[in-house]
Amino acid sequence: MILRILKSPAIGLVIVLGAIAVFTAFGPAEKSLGTNVRIVYLHGVWVWTALAAFTLAALVGVIAFLKKRRSLHLLSRALGRTGLVFWITYLPISMWAMQTNWNGLFLSEPRWKMAAVFALSGILLQIGVTLMGNPAWASAGNVVFWLALVFVLQGTENVMHPGSAIFGSGAFRIQIYFSGLLLLAFLAGWQVTRGWCRLTQH
Repeated sequence: MILRILKSPAIGLVIVLGAIAVFTAFGPAEKSLGTNVRIVYLHGVWVWTALAAFTLAALVGVIAFLKKRRSLHLLSRALGRTGLVFWITYLPISMWAMQTNWNGLFLSEPRWKMAAVFALSGILLQIGVTLMGNPAWASAGNVVFWLALVFVLQGTENVMHPGSAIFGSGAFRIQIYFSGLLLLAFLAGWQVTRGWCRLTQH
């Protein structure tokens, strides 16, 4: 009974999200932002998890075409949806970080506007490939989406913070903490992917 419960992606996700909430609440303070930096940590790991899922979706999609395996196309589709879930939910977390640390919503910030555009285009893409039925379309869409995202990210200006605020800081304690939080976010992404895969099987 207990093993069956633990195998549930939904329950696993709730457990991991709870761990993320606790871990975030006890994050190390920073000299300039104080304890408000904790939401910045969360915002960072959330977008990194989204990018990791998009990257894996594209990679698995390419392998699926090479191997001609439907199961890999389905996995690519699940990973693409997972990336989109984290990308969309990253937006309100980003707004929370802005309001908490800079007392305002800077929605004209280039990276935020870019993120909003890709959230909308990602939704349209996932709706389109789902309506097409054949999961190979999802693999192809994920590859194109990832290439476009990487290309645009390279040319989008950073205004609110530097590109590598954590790992370029030299603060070893914060880097260790951030890595642990990132690992928990990756576990949450894995649970979301499991959920999408399970929905595909029914």
